[in-house]
Amino acid sequence: MSKAAPAKKPAAAAPPPGCTLDINDPQVQRAAIRIQASYRGHRSRKELREKGPPRVLEPLKDVVLIEGSAAKLTCRISAFPDPFIRWSKDGKELRDGPKYRYVFEDPDVVALVVRDGELADLGQYSINVTNPFGQCSDSARILVEVPAKIQKGPDNTKARKGATVTLTAEIMGEPAPDVGWTKDGEDIEEDDRVFFEIGSTTTTLTIRRATPEDSGKYEVYVENSLGMDQSFARVDVA
Repeated sequence: MSKAAPAKKPAAAAPPPGCTLDINDPQVQRAAIRIQASYRGHRSRKELREKGPPRVLEPLKDVVLIEGSAAKLTCRISAFPDPFIRWSKDGKELRDGPKYRYVFEDPDVVALVVRDGELADLGQYSINVTNPFGQCSDSARILVEVPAKIQKGPDNTKARKGATVTLTAEIMGEPAPDVGWTKDGEDIEEDDRVFFEIGSTTTTLTIRRATPEDSGKYEVYVENSLGMDQSFARVDVA
């Protein structure tokens, strides 16, 4: 038997109109040059990014945290290979967990979320970024705002004539609140016998050489830009 003659390949179909490129066309040549230049630029940027140490592209910014809410510190970085991220507060490392959450939003955006804001969250926060080629860091503050409040009001007091009476209240607030005392609805005018002191967390009203006229209803009040609070106590001198 004789071998069959090989089948002839069909002729290639002509491309549809408008789908051919003339490499001698000046516009085509200019476009090819732009594509090559763009690729070389992208490749060189990538190589530089891979070989360089981490860099901060957009630094951290101070944020205000309202009591009971959450705050987020955001930083844009450049780092390759993937870096090791460490957050700290006032020099102490923060662990990723329910209170502090490490967030990675984009390949170059990292953030720290601080939940359940309280006055203790006030401080300096830092990010440290490390990869095999080096490290970088940045810092910002979280400023905490807390409505003025009285944590514990003064106690009702009974005293003998001539004794020293003290009424103390535990207070808090950020910004630091204004503090005042009244007796029977009237502002107390301080002198060397009746005066009050204001500390960072307490205020104390002192009545020296108490007399029956000092008996009455005493009020302590605190106020800042976020709110106010008050508390009352009864003093009886006999």
